[in-house]
Amino acid sequence: MSKKIKILGTGCPKCQVMTGVVTDVVKANNIDATIEKVEDIVEIMKYNVMTTPALVIDNVIVIKGRVPSKKEVLALLK
Repeated sequence: MSKKIKILGTGCPKCQVMTGVVTDVVKANNIDATIEKVEDIVEIMKYNVMTTPALVIDNVIVIKGRVPSKKEVLALLK
C-alpha cells in the first residue's frame, strides 16, 4: 500500500533539506509513496504544527521542528 507523505514547511532551508532527505530515502529504497510539499501556512496550521519543518506520514505527524536523518526516515517508512 502506498504511503502518503507530506512535508509541512514554508520553504525555509531546513524544509528544503527535509524534502531532499525524504525524497532520497524513498527513491533509494524503492518505497511506494507519494510526497506532497505543503507550503501554505493555513494548511500547515490545520495540522496544529507551530514549528517547521514537519513530516506527516499517512496523516500522522511523526517529526516536527527538525530535520531527521535518512536512517530515521527509513525506520518511519518501514
